[in-house]
Amino acid sequence: MRLGLALGYWGRGPDPGHVALAQEAERLGYDSVWTAEAWGSDAFTPLTWIAARTSRIRLGTAVAQMAARSPVTTAMHALTLDHLSGGRVMLGLGLSGPQVVEGWYGRPFPKSPLTATREYVEVIRQVLRREGPVELAGRFHAHPYQGEDGSGLGKALKPITHPLRADLPVLLGAEGPRNIAQTTRIADGWLPLYWSPTRTDAYEASLSDLREGFTIAPMARAKVCDDIAEGLLPVKAMLGFYIGGMGHAARNFHADLMARMGYEEEARQVQELFLAGRREDAVRAVPDAFADEISLVGPRERIAERLESWRAGPVTDLLVLAPDPHTLRVLADLNS
Repeated sequence: MRLGLALGYWGRGPDPGHVALAQEAERLGYDSVWTAEAWGSDAFTPLTWIAARTSRIRLGTAVAQMAARSPVTTAMHALTLDHLSGGRVMLGLGLSGPQVVEGWYGRPFPKSPLTATREYVEVIRQVLRREGPVELAGRFHAHPYQGEDGSGLGKALKPITHPLRADLPVLLGAEGPRNIAQTTRIADGWLPLYWSPTRTDAYEASLSDLREGFTIAPMARAKVCDDIAEGLLPVKAMLGFYIGGMGHAARNFHADLMARMGYEEEARQVQELFLAGRREDAVRAVPDAFADEISLVGPRERIAERLESWRAGPVTDLLVLAPDPHTLRVLADLNS
């Protein structure tokens, strides 16, 4: 199991320690470093900054939001950075949800998310293969555009720049069972939001037809510490926000995922508290057991024991959300 460093997206401003943390991860032998985006900082600019200050570590987006860019724009970002970094890019994509897509990007959330995702990936593949002009009679992504409000003058084009790699890896952040199953067919890897090594049966049906070499790369908060309850607080805060605030009361993919993982009543309680404005209560309502099983928190010996269960399953890459170099070093040592 390879290790990756997940840096997430910025909060109020850039974290001045991210580049140094990425450099330390590279020195320790970590395979990859990943950036994200929500509705603030973008994923590609910080990754380019890190690329310029590292030499070996692979560079991933986990995830770049599809609604933020047309598929050809995303392909342009990826092929440009792949050239500049010497072929180190992995393109992780996510559809997000209706609140973000319609509220932040001002675009309709697709009525058929699987079709929209499939078309998006197909356009990117065509750009990267550069075998001919990009052409797709898609429901959501048509090339050339043929809508009634268009000029009718669109011309199918292929990229001027020759991509460095036609097989640049494309990974998808998917949560629903059908979306995960489609991911195993059309992508090179899957980026699970929550992964519990003790509940792999939650994904068993969706992962029944894995291809050889398929990447499964979940994120896990990691912290070497003596006080487990204190170490879990950032995990619970993240879960409270995602389950309570990243979606509508009637449609929240993160809450649905927590429910499928055996915490349905708790997920709905967290959601109700958060939406009622009781955010601190929502965080406290996140079960310690759930926060614990999807993270690696505690003394070195405890993390070493729990790491074995992560290695025993289908996970190929563990993307570590670790804010301190000491935790990175401990994990590198335990995983060697």
